[in-house]
Amino acid sequence: MAASELYTKYARVWIPDPEEVWKSAELLKDYKPGDKFLQLRLEDGKDLEYSLDPKTKELPPLRNPDILVGENDLTALSYLHEPAVLHNLKVRFIDSKLIYTYCGIVLVAINPYEQLPIYGEDIINAYSGQNMGDMDPHIFAVAEEAYKQMARDERNQSIIVSGESGAGKTVSAKYAMRYFATVSGSASEANVEEKVLASNPIMESIGNAKTTRNDNSSRFGKYIEIGFDKRYRIIGANMRTYLLEKSRVVFQAEEERNYHIFYQLCASAALPEFKTLRLGNANYFHYTKQGGSPVIDGVDDAKEMVNTRQACTLLGISDSYQMGIFRILAGILHLGNVEFASRDSDSCTVPPKHEPLTIFCDLMGVEYEEMSHWLCHRKLATATETYIKPISKLHAINARDALAKHIYANLFNWIVDHVNKALHATVKQHSFIGVLDIYGFETFEINSFEQFCINYANEKLQQQFNMHVFKLEQEEYMKEQIPWTLIDFYDNQPCINLIEAKMGVLDLLDEECKMPKGSDDSWAQKLYNTHLNKCALFEKPRMSNKAFIIKHFADKVEYQCEGFLEKNKDTVYEEQIRVLKSSKFKLLPELFQDEEKVLSPTSATPSGRVPLSRMPVKPAKARPGQASKEHKKTVGHQFRNSLHLLMETLNATTPHYVRCIKPNDFKFPFTFDEKRAVQQLRACGVLETIRISAAGFPSRWTYQEFFSRYRVLMKQRDVLGDRKQTCKNVLEKLIQDKDKYQFGKTKIFFRAGQVAYLEKIRADKLRAACIRIQKTIRGWLMRKKYMRMRKAAITIQRHVRGYQARCYAKFLRRTRAAITIQKFQRMYVVRKRYQCMRDATIALQALLRGYMVRNKYQMMLREHKSVVIQKHVRGWLARRRYRRTLRAVVYLQCCYRRMMAKRELKKLKIEARSVERYKKLHIGLENKIMQLQRKIDEQNKEYKSLLEKMNNLEITYSTETEKLRSDVERLRMSEEEAKNATNRVLSLQEEIAKLRKELHQTQSEKKSIEERADKYKHETEQLVSELKEQNSLLKTEKEELNRRIHDQAKEITESMEKKLVEETKQLELDLNDERLRYQNLLNEFSRLEERYDDLKDEMNLMVSIPKPGHKRTDSTHSSNESEYTFSSEITEAEDLPLRMEQEPSEKKAALDMSLFLKLQKRVSELEQEKQSLQDELDRKEEQALRAKAKEEERPPIRGAELEYESLKRQELESENKKLKNELNELQKALTETRAPEVTAPGAPAYRVLLEQLTSVSEELEVRKEEVLILRSQLVSQKEAIQPKHTMTDATILLEDVQKMKDRGEIAQAYIGLKETNRLLESQLQSQKKSHENELESLRGEIQSLKEENNRQQQLLAQNLQLPPEARIEASLQHEITRLTNENLDLMEQLEKQDKTVRKLKKQLKVFAKKIGELEVGQMENISPGQIIDEPIRPVNIPRKEKDFQGMLEYKKEDEQKLVKNLILELKPRGVAVNLIPGLPAYILFMCVRHADYLNDDQKVRSLLTSTINGIKKVLKKRGDDFETVSFWLSNTCRFLHCLKQYSGEEGFMKHNTPRQNEHCLTNFDLAEYRQVLSDLAIQIYQQLVRVLENILQPMIVSGMLEHETIQGVSGVKPTGLRKRTSSIADEGTYTLDSIIRQLNSFHSVMCQHGMDPELIKQVVKQMFYIIGAVTLNNLLLRKDMCSWSKGMQIRYNVSQLEEWLRDKNLMNSGAKETLEPLIQAAQLLQVKKKTDEDAEAICSMCNALTTAQIVKVLNLYTPVNEFEERVLVSFIRTIQVRLRDRKDSPQLLMDAKHIFPVTFPFNPSSLALETIQIPASLGLGFISRV
Repeated sequence: MAASELYTKYARVWIPDPEEVWKSAELLKDYKPGDKFLQLRLEDGKDLEYSLDPKTKELPPLRNPDILVGENDLTALSYLHEPAVLHNLKVRFIDSKLIYTYCGIVLVAINPYEQLPIYGEDIINAYSGQNMGDMDPHIFAVAEEAYKQMARDERNQSIIVSGESGAGKTVSAKYAMRYFATVSGSASEANVEEKVLASNPIMESIGNAKTTRNDNSSRFGKYIEIGFDKRYRIIGANMRTYLLEKSRVVFQAEEERNYHIFYQLCASAALPEFKTLRLGNANYFHYTKQGGSPVIDGVDDAKEMVNTRQACTLLGISDSYQMGIFRILAGILHLGNVEFASRDSDSCTVPPKHEPLTIFCDLMGVEYEEMSHWLCHRKLATATETYIKPISKLHAINARDALAKHIYANLFNWIVDHVNKALHATVKQHSFIGVLDIYGFETFEINSFEQFCINYANEKLQQQFNMHVFKLEQEEYMKEQIPWTLIDFYDNQPCINLIEAKMGVLDLLDEECKMPKGSDDSWAQKLYNTHLNKCALFEKPRMSNKAFIIKHFADKVEYQCEGFLEKNKDTVYEEQIRVLKSSKFKLLPELFQDEEKVLSPTSATPSGRVPLSRMPVKPAKARPGQASKEHKKTVGHQFRNSLHLLMETLNATTPHYVRCIKPNDFKFPFTFDEKRAVQQLRACGVLETIRISAAGFPSRWTYQEFFSRYRVLMKQRDVLGDRKQTCKNVLEKLIQDKDKYQFGKTKIFFRAGQVAYLEKIRADKLRAACIRIQKTIRGWLMRKKYMRMRKAAITIQRHVRGYQARCYAKFLRRTRAAITIQKFQRMYVVRKRYQCMRDATIALQALLRGYMVRNKYQMMLREHKSVVIQKHVRGWLARRRYRRTLRAVVYLQCCYRRMMAKRELKKLKIEARSVERYKKLHIGLENKIMQLQRKIDEQNKEYKSLLEKMNNLEITYSTETEKLRSDVERLRMSEEEAKNATNRVLSLQEEIAKLRKELHQTQSEKKSIEERADKYKHETEQLVSELKEQNSLLKTEKEELNRRIHDQAKEITESMEKKLVEETKQLELDLNDERLRYQNLLNEFSRLEERYDDLKDEMNLMVSIPKPGHKRTDSTHSSNESEYTFSSEITEAEDLPLRMEQEPSEKKAALDMSLFLKLQKRVSELEQEKQSLQDELDRKEEQALRAKAKEEERPPIRGAELEYESLKRQELESENKKLKNELNELQKALTETRAPEVTAPGAPAYRVLLEQLTSVSEELEVRKEEVLILRSQLVSQKEAIQPKHTMTDATILLEDVQKMKDRGEIAQAYIGLKETNRLLESQLQSQKKSHENELESLRGEIQSLKEENNRQQQLLAQNLQLPPEARIEASLQHEITRLTNENLDLMEQLEKQDKTVRKLKKQLKVFAKKIGELEVGQMENISPGQIIDEPIRPVNIPRKEKDFQGMLEYKKEDEQKLVKNLILELKPRGVAVNLIPGLPAYILFMCVRHADYLNDDQKVRSLLTSTINGIKKVLKKRGDDFETVSFWLSNTCRFLHCLKQYSGEEGFMKHNTPRQNEHCLTNFDLAEYRQVLSDLAIQIYQQLVRVLENILQPMIVSGMLEHETIQGVSGVKPTGLRKRTSSIADEGTYTLDSIIRQLNSFHSVMCQHGMDPELIKQVVKQMFYIIGAVTLNNLLLRKDMCSWSKGMQIRYNVSQLEEWLRDKNLMNSGAKETLEPLIQAAQLLQVKKKTDEDAEAICSMCNALTTAQIVKVLNLYTPVNEFEERVLVSFIRTIQVRLRDRKDSPQLLMDAKHIFPVTFPFNPSSLALETIQIPASLGLGFISRV
């Protein structure tokens, strides 16, 4: 098919545009050959005539179908050209927020200028182990591919990261290294991967700076080799650097900064350790203020300084070296502030005592005079003499800057060297992965030597890239046996030759540098003469003679010749270097050691860019002449050598390419500038890759994929059994030109555009089918609509007619009813009128008669009242006349008497004025004075006599006073009573007066009230009517309120229930979290334990290497030990030191858990002992009281006790003698027997007799100990008896002592007596302490009783103040509370007593059983004669006829054999198929039961420890086998359940039968071991989950996502060079059936092993979680899987898994809920995604998905067919706004490694232990049933 045939109407093309680079348009009519114009319509609706080039007639490029837009791989596009690539990148970057895209073998990374959550450890785990094409493009995918190829091909790898400044090269390289560090880990404990990552902050601080394009631009190139060992774990790294920009140290452009380290130093100047550096603000120093932008937004330089120092410490750079580095850096800053003063035009000086220079010399440790001298002078050496010449100010400044650059470059080298030493591998490196982070192609307005070197390096890299792409294409064609035709691609070897060949640019530059008077101008002329018009790639600018142009692979670049020679020479005065080398500061001379070496590729490079050698540099003493020669080697020559070394390294590795693109120059997040992007795409080689791919067969399909996609274009007869032949036949029909495709071995290769043509045919076929379907469906819908309308019309008519008939009948009924109503209505009106008239007449008569009577009554009343008024008026008039007359008479009397008094007063005034009057008065006064004098004398005499009388009377007065006081008191009382009485009388009188007044008032009010009563009655009637109405309203309101209250109560109840449910769920979640945390700790503990065992094994292997003259024997002791070695209840304190002696070399950490459990147990035992001692103290006190009360009766009682104890002792001694006699007789009978074969040591009879002998001897020892104890008690009692009774007791004791004929027994009794005394002393002390404690507690109780008493009194006082009813209620409440508390205390005491009774009953049963056995043994004693006659009978009869007790007996030496046969060498499959489930657990428990029955603590502990260690060992050996892990998980749980079921605890015994309760453990409490077994079961469960995960992991993605369970639903899209796993089920791929078969296998194995059903449910839940999490994670990382059809496939697959759960009755296991996120993701792919209602539905539906997951799925949603539509960006924004308030995890992926916390519900066994038979196949013949 011709390409022009595709230019039909509605075809879309790309046309050039000056703003957007390329613009999309649509053809309005078909193109015909010969047309000069194309009729186009732009996307904004404008029509356009696009004129074609008349010479080339080249048509505009076609646009790809929409279903191909947004592809992961650009090579998957049908039309491969620049606009298609640009548009695809823009759609992915802007719409889908995807920054990574493949372009064949290249990963294109666009800088988003925003932090994205796609670099977490969960993403790393998701990409780990995946094929590169199976996941969405990512830097981790490239890193994984490199790591995988290194391991698979045994070949070193390289990742080449390139791009412009600010494109994200450094970040991409950093993430690649982080991936290697996370995935591989380190081979040693030195954390090499952390050191590799820690090198980044150091290198960024000394090599990165802010530029106008990037805040953190790398100003050097670096190649990091990450070394791996044979197991592909990181062991070290090595770094080589290139192109350090030294000129930035002394000069920065506007809005740029110097290297970060300088600003970090200035920001940290206030630190105490930096005070000596004398730093300040960055604006103070010349070298840091030139850019005018010392601060970067969002960056804290002081904080970054802390990170830099921490990284230095981690890499082994000591604090002293760090301070040395900072001193040198600070010296460089101060050196930049050194100023020069001109003397004349050719000389200059430094000002005297110049402060910056002084500080510089102090920091560098050099002499001020020497440095100031050589800064202003230089030395010229000739053949004969040496001259010192002053230099000008300009040259001095240049020399100063050159020195600063040189120091910084050497410091940079030194730091890199030390970083390499820290990262150096300690073991041999097996392979490495190199990460190259280097500049991309650069072109600026002014390009100098730096840009020339960078572009030269990019030319070399581009050549290597082109060759690699060409090679891959050739390999692919040869592999598929496609005819190979040479593809013409751009070869940039001519450009490289122009630069580096003989007489090339660099060669001429070096030659000019050697010339004495060489200059930039002369060098430019040589270039023009050599290359102009001779090399097509070299040009001369029209307007300049100091520049040249080179045509690079990306673009033409014009270079300015000015400065080339100076930068190539990189001149530094040797005298200044010599001064620095003589420094007292040790670090400074180290920096310049490299210059003394013979060959140093690390010396200066262009304008300060330093390439570092890969080889370590050794110090050597070179000749002076040689050193100066090497110092003069040019920068260009050194750079060329370094570049050749780099290319050799890259050519020896497999390269992987990452091209970083800068989307805009303003650092705006997710903003795409098409012009800038196209420039970079052209420069980085992406378009060249596209061109090479497009020149051949870019589109490649497997035959199966082609058949699945284009099956719709085939007819049934075209489909053959051979897919390959079918595809060939169809293609021959569809595409006539056979050159457009080729058939390979496994793939079909298409030329560019053919896939788009096939897609067009397919879309046309599907469109025609859709039209036919629409036509048929629309016709069917219209017919259905007509039939429905006809039926509806008939129904409506029927109903209308019926309605009319009913209306007429209703009218007739209403007419008849109206007549009847009228008749009764008229009658009612007439009757009512008559009644009204009659009532009115009667009412008028009544009113008239009442009116007349009331008038008459009023007249009579008025007459009576007028008579009364006349009477009172006449009396009042008479009284008024009398009072007036009386007042007149009194007035007259007063007037007369006043007149007479006035007259008398006048006479007295006249007499007073006369002299004689005064004289008379004086005579009278003298007489009176004399009389008074006499009276005074008489009174004095009387006073003396009265004083005597008074003294006499005082005595009598005191007596009478008392009488009078009593009388006064009595009188006062009577007076008070009288007063009270009078007051009472007065108050009564006042009350009477008041009552009279009130009576009058009441009478008057009564009248007024009567008057108002009528009025009130009338008003009341009105109010009653109103209130009735209000009452009805209130009733309705009340009902409404009741309803509301009921509703509110219901709502509150529901909310409380919901809250309760939520709180319950929260508590369950907290419990699960706590359980998960504990089980994670167990998992970590088991991992560390395995690590410890591995290290111990490695150490043993290292130790076991034979040495000369020394041999080492193996010891298996440590393998039989366990960290879980617990003591039982008995002999714990005695056993601990013994065990410590037996295991002197045991690690302390291994005993921590057991020691903790012992201490815990010891504390509980001490508490019990304390309680028992307190009880004993109570008993002792009671005994003491009894003894004091019965002191007189004590001697005879004491004597009786002693007699009883002596009798008991005698009885024991007689039994002892009897046993000795029987023993002697038995031995004698054995020695005298005549049957040697019977009594031989190996005979059965001999063994039985020997066992009886040992048991009898043991019994003898027991009785002996009892005798000794009794004797010691007798002695102690003797000492306690009073002296007056000693004689009687002494005789008894002497008799006892005389009976001890054996001196050994006497000695033992003495020792026992001493021990008894010590024991009694300790008991006395403990009793004393307990007594004191009890006194304290009693005092506390007394205090509490006092407080209680006070509280009761307060309550009583409060109750007395209350009214009687409340008082009774309060007292009842108090009494109820008191009784409740007492009841609770009594219940606690009752429970304690019940427990004590149960324990005593158990002990009693044990003792009774032992006594019964002893009695049976005594009754069945057989005489020696019978043994001789019938030797076999005593062997068999007592053992075989007993019932089995469900115990198994074994010897201690057989324990290892038991563990070996039952655990280590047991095959789970045979046991699971042939025997009962859990048989090993039952056997082990029955052995434990027998050890418990024997009361053998050591045996129980040893067996349990060996069992636990054996299970761990077998799981470590066969831990990858699912059957083994499942088998031992089941048996461990069964063993745990048996320990619980037969523990004797009431909670576990209620499900047992009476016979099972008899089998409970009697002597030991194994609760600690139950905890250990529970932890072991948790570890086994986690190991089982890991085994499940490893088996299921490869199946999940293929079976759940890629395999088409419903064939034909999802069409396969075209794929690019990165081929993904085929979604068609080949023979080797997994399907959903594979997963279900594996689930069936797991389930059947667990059921065969007898695993608990609840545990099976938990395992299934975990399996389904793994399936759901892995599937969802892959869905979120694969754009090709996010489509409508894939959602249908996933939902079908999930339904199949749910069906499996139903078949296995596991729907209530919680497994279905774990698939909920996957189900919702599948629904999200299928629902409608357009309107706000759709957004609301999605938000409510996807509650199990996080916001990040929902947005990610919507971004990744990709239509497979043209009929599907993409999700609009606005819709995704709407979803984000609606989900803004949702609080969920920001994590994108689910944690596929998460393990739910496991529980082991108690599941008792109904199996009787005595019925269990041990099969011979287990090899346990040494065990016997008991």
